[in-house]
Amino acid sequence: MTKIDRTYLDWNATAPLLPAAREACVAALDMVGNPSSVHGEGRALRMLVESARRDVAALVNTAPAHVIFTSGATEAANLALTPTYRMGRTPLAIGHLYVSEIEHPAIREGGRFSRENVTTIPVTPAGIVDLDALEAVLQTHDKAKGLPMVAVMLANNETGIVQPVKAAAEIVRRHGGLLVVDAVQAVGRMPVDIEVLDADFLIVSSHKLGGPKGVGALVSRGEVLMPAPLIRGGGQEKGHRSGTENPAALAGFAAAARAAVTDLVERNTLIADLRDALEAGMRTATNDIIIHGADGERVANTSFFSLPGLKSETGQIAFDLEGIALSAGSACSSGKVGQSHVLAAMGFDAALGGLRVSLGSGSTTADVERFLAAFSRIVSRRRMTGNAA
Repeated sequence: MTKIDRTYLDWNATAPLLPAAREACVAALDMVGNPSSVHGEGRALRMLVESARRDVAALVNTAPAHVIFTSGATEAANLALTPTYRMGRTPLAIGHLYVSEIEHPAIREGGRFSRENVTTIPVTPAGIVDLDALEAVLQTHDKAKGLPMVAVMLANNETGIVQPVKAAAEIVRRHGGLLVVDAVQAVGRMPVDIEVLDADFLIVSSHKLGGPKGVGALVSRGEVLMPAPLIRGGGQEKGHRSGTENPAALAGFAAAARAAVTDLVERNTLIADLRDALEAGMRTATNDIIIHGADGERVANTSFFSLPGLKSETGQIAFDLEGIALSAGSACSSGKVGQSHVLAAMGFDAALGGLRVSLGSGSTTADVERFLAAFSRIVSRRRMTGNAA
């Protein structure tokens, strides 16, 4: 049986492990000790952990002390999304959580809030959070029950559409609320500065950057306003997230973080050129393709498209058989391929399928050419079935 050459175009699901990250992980695995131990071996690992904290802080222009390491972005979300906070030693109640309709499932599930205390904010047909709706719902918030918390992602994981986080922050501030921003798909693909965004918390993930899986961070604006711990125990991470740190994963995360901020603009300009060539080729192949978010601001690497009559699952399998790895949206739903809640929120028919191509620093012109050749074959088969012009 002839082996099919594979082309990986699913960087939003996970980026291939960077050689520098792999080397850093392996080197850390050879170190003996526990980062909490006071002897020389422990202190060496503590230095590694704190060095990683500095590198991750640099991703979003904040102080290292503002970085809490977690097992990933989902844990970071569950740590941040809680009705129980402290301002220093003073308890602070959060009465209600407001999340945009296009948030990742890790946010949409509401973390530690009860379902009745979670409200969704609609988005416009362009896939942008509706700021007027956000203003209106915060005006009706009952502050007697606690402060409002708002969660708005910076770049959507399916469409790549960049959200008006700074404008949302201005609304949240007027109503005395807290702002949590999922920056997982944004870091490394656009400049991200927690101060410029005026967010209280940012969520970041290692494996989206080319680091190892199973490690992420919740980044806070400061050290006074903090959520109740999600994992209690030995008091690691200043008591915010107990459990022995994973130095090997953190070393890889740090290497990926350093790479993510190196030549950021130049790298993403090249990736955007590849994405634009890919979309131009698809438009040449068929005139009924819908490219979601193409008229607005997107991160450079993402193209989310629909072909009327082609189901997401059918399209994903067809491309996989062609040797092309892409996605039907979020890869964080246990392998399920279902209807896109993002497209539904934008007002599209729920039956309309979507496929996501996402590129990265290792993507090439040859990758785009192989994709377009496969795309043309799939479109031709679709025409023969009478599904499209």
